[in-house]
Amino acid sequence: MSVGPVKETALGYAGVRSEVKKLSEVEAGELARISTGLSELDRVLGGGLVPGSMILIGGDPGAGKSTLLLQVCTLLARSRTVLYVTGEESLQQLALRAQRLGLPTEDLIVAAETRAESIAEEIRERRPHLVVLDSIQVMHVGSVESTPGSVTQVRETASFFTRLAKQTGTIFVLVGHVTKEGSLAGPKVLEHMIDAFLMLDSPAGARYRTLRSHKNRFGAVNELGVFAMTDQGMKEVANPSAIFLQRGELDSPGSVATVTWEGTRPLLVELQALVDQVQGGYARRVAVGLDQQRLAMHLAVLHRHCGIALSDQDVFANVVGGVRIHETGADLATLLAVLSSFRNRSLPKDLIVFGELGLTGEVRPVTNGQERLREASKHGFRRAIVPFANRPKETISNMAVHGVKSLSAALDVVAGF
Repeated sequence: MSVGPVKETALGYAGVRSEVKKLSEVEAGELARISTGLSELDRVLGGGLVPGSMILIGGDPGAGKSTLLLQVCTLLARSRTVLYVTGEESLQQLALRAQRLGLPTEDLIVAAETRAESIAEEIRERRPHLVVLDSIQVMHVGSVESTPGSVTQVRETASFFTRLAKQTGTIFVLVGHVTKEGSLAGPKVLEHMIDAFLMLDSPAGARYRTLRSHKNRFGAVNELGVFAMTDQGMKEVANPSAIFLQRGELDSPGSVATVTWEGTRPLLVELQALVDQVQGGYARRVAVGLDQQRLAMHLAVLHRHCGIALSDQDVFANVVGGVRIHETGADLATLLAVLSSFRNRSLPKDLIVFGELGLTGEVRPVTNGQERLREASKHGFRRAIVPFANRPKETISNMAVHGVKSLSAALDVVAGF
């Protein structure tokens, strides 16, 4: 009697054997999304919440993570079942916050729990569309002999809820702590498990908060949403460029406007630079909102290809409003702001500058150049210095565009203003 091959059962998240098929046979339909009720948050998520997804939101203490999520939960609870699980606050504290913010609380289901198995029982019983866990660092799986917040416990807890999300189609939003360096606390594998990782930045003393996507399987990475913290919670900023371009009435050397590309939209910001004689010791290079290494590198380019030495000068550069620029399109604007401060000569207020700077002194093109110029034109800018390859194919009304191939050519254009 012959014995056939042993059939192995490969179980997927749903608890059944996964079906193997050709990729061409898989239906690639549009993902069903659920709007959060906040357009800025929907933008960062890629259009809304996707059923069965795992979303992680990190940020400094007091940035507004819990406030933002409580607002979203109360909005969605009007039409869907939503469960808010808090492991760091009591239910009374949660109710007081909702009352202070003036949020409707009639339909939102809340629980104070940290044991993953107990939370899973509630989810299977109530079948919520959305579950918020605040925070993942205090949750624990009973079968794992490790303290909550440890690397092992965070990894196993995240894995537990990931399986549950895929099995039930429930949307999970996890709140994550950050370290003193500003990175996400816990194992790096946590970022690999989840579908989207968002970081809420809150510059010290700033009213505005920026929400940026660092990972998103359902949308663009580096998408940016802007909120204002008020006594009634987080309010959306529909036109961030108008906020970050509130420049003073007086012409000030060292100030220039640039337009950066954040995810799927342009954003106008002001760059400021201050160049001052070294008072003792080594010259300092300080960048806030910019890459400090790139600043030092471009100062060397300025010396090598334009003969302008700043070795005996302290150089400080800052992005106004607390925004962080992660792309290279602000290179040229940064150097022109530095040179403006060094020569104590103001740049025109209606001037917009963008472009990537190479080590050989060339000005390289950036993506979405046409859209950047159109956005600048909408905000009243009438002059622009851009890479030669980013010159508009069609004339932009009321704007004179200067395309340059090198840093020295850009300096010649500025000298003519």
